Amino acid sequence: MIIGVPKEIYPEERRVGLVPRGAEALIKMGFEVIVETNAGDAADYSNAKYEAVGAKVSQSANEVWGQSDIVIKVREPDTAESRLMKEGGTLISFFWPSKNSELLKYLNTKNVTALAMDCIPRITRAQKMDALSSMANIAGYRAVVEAAHEFPHFFTGQITAAGKIDPAKVLIIGGGVAGLAAVGAAKGLGAIVRAFDTRLAVREQVESLGGEFLELNFDEDGEGGGGYAKTMSDEFIKAEMKLFAEQAIDVDIIITTALIPGKEAPKLITAGMVESMREGSVIVDLAAEQGGNCSLTKPNEKVVHHGVTIIGYTDLPSRMAALSSRLYSAGIVHLIDEMGGTENYDVDLENEVIRGALVLQNGSIMWPPPKPKNPGPKYSVDTGDRPEKGKAETETTRSEVKPCTGMRTIKYAIYLALAIGLYIAGNSLPESDEFVERFIDQLTVFVLACFVGWQVIWNVKPALHTPLMSVTNAISGIIIIGGILQISRPEIDASVILGAAAILLAAINVVGGFLVTNRMLAMFRQ
Repeated sequence: MIIGVPKEIYPEERRVGLVPRGAEALIKMGFEVIVETNAGDAADYSNAKYEAVGAKVSQSANEVWGQSDIVIKVREPDTAESRLMKEGGTLISFFWPSKNSELLKYLNTKNVTALAMDCIPRITRAQKMDALSSMANIAGYRAVVEAAHEFPHFFTGQITAAGKIDPAKVLIIGGGVAGLAAVGAAKGLGAIVRAFDTRLAVREQVESLGGEFLELNFDEDGEGGGGYAKTMSDEFIKAEMKLFAEQAIDVDIIITTALIPGKEAPKLITAGMVESMREGSVIVDLAAEQGGNCSLTKPNEKVVHHGVTIIGYTDLPSRMAALSSRLYSAGIVHLIDEMGGTENYDVDLENEVIRGALVLQNGSIMWPPPKPKNPGPKYSVDTGDRPEKGKAETETTRSEVKPCTGMRTIKYAIYLALAIGLYIAGNSLPESDEFVERFIDQLTVFVLACFVGWQVIWNVKPALHTPLMSVTNAISGIIIIGGILQISRPEIDASVILGAAAILLAAINVVGGFLVTNRMLAMFRQ
């Protein structure tokens, strides 16, 4: 199969759909890769780099589009590119089917199979293919860089001979991937960072990055489906607008990321709020492509109003083209690998990741995908609706408790049976056999060490170390106990030396494990 990578023709788009590293991975899978000449130049990936990994560089865009079984792009194709698409071919790119219905219908007439990278479901097993999150991460970081470029003061506070300089105050509206990336970047530059999100679960993530989470005294949560926020009540919106108005007077920089897929960006920063900000302040609107969260935002432009700079750039990931292309390319490679590579290539409708991304298939419009089935009686992942309290909830609770209690009983019954069996086996052996007696003694100690070590270490509070560290420490504890028994013998032989070595190495593993874990936990402390 041939994979084609055409050059992006969207104005100011610097990214490329597949970088040389990704091309090399696909070639190893058995694909043939054709790249349009100079497709990666704007992202610092020259033709020579593609040729070095075995990809073919074509001088003709028509050849890339016409010969390729699978076309990989970043932006959705325009009208001219759509005409070049091979009949019955496959397209993988950002697609935005909700706003590109005409493109959807036209490609469907050519029996094209299209997978939209923006429709990859936001579930754990699809994280390695989640191009939206990787691009949002870059956009959040770049938003802080753009704000720092326009802000006429330091981000960090300083004490100089000329006097004290206060740190900049940054407000980030929206605690998704982009918002959290902005929190981390702004905090790293030394600013005082505040963040707001309608989803209360975001609080811990903001605070772990060193930011202050602003919370309304309101009994309403904005958790929606797929990792996104939901539309809030009118009363809540009034309360949050009041909060933003108060913050606008105090902060120096506002970065907005609030956006609900398929809907126009909510207006959160009014002209009056902008005028209340200090001269030299900056607003970076990451929702500009959908109309913007600020009423004065102009997409793809920088506006200055009453001394406040309002940035509405929609190409922030493209401004870091080399990194953006590499992360996007990695997601593409993982997606094609998920589809089986060349040997087992298949658009599997039973695969929730593939089905979620599939918008067209051989003359059939597959978007929107069916909603996933309710995973259980507790509540729906898609809507966030909780069940009514009462009989149903009580029955669920009881049904969950019984299996857990039964499993615990079975586990302890097995332990007891093993102990009784070991005792009977030991008593049935002849007393004159010294080797057998010694072996049984050692085996008894070993089994007890396994049981005690596992139970003690495994039940340590998870906050102290990871489950993986629990297991390794349990094993190391068993080794240490065994080593102590060996070195307690009066004569020095090979077993004593090996026991001492085992104690040393296991102790290093335990101590080192806790030191590493302590450093990991320190990363999340303020």
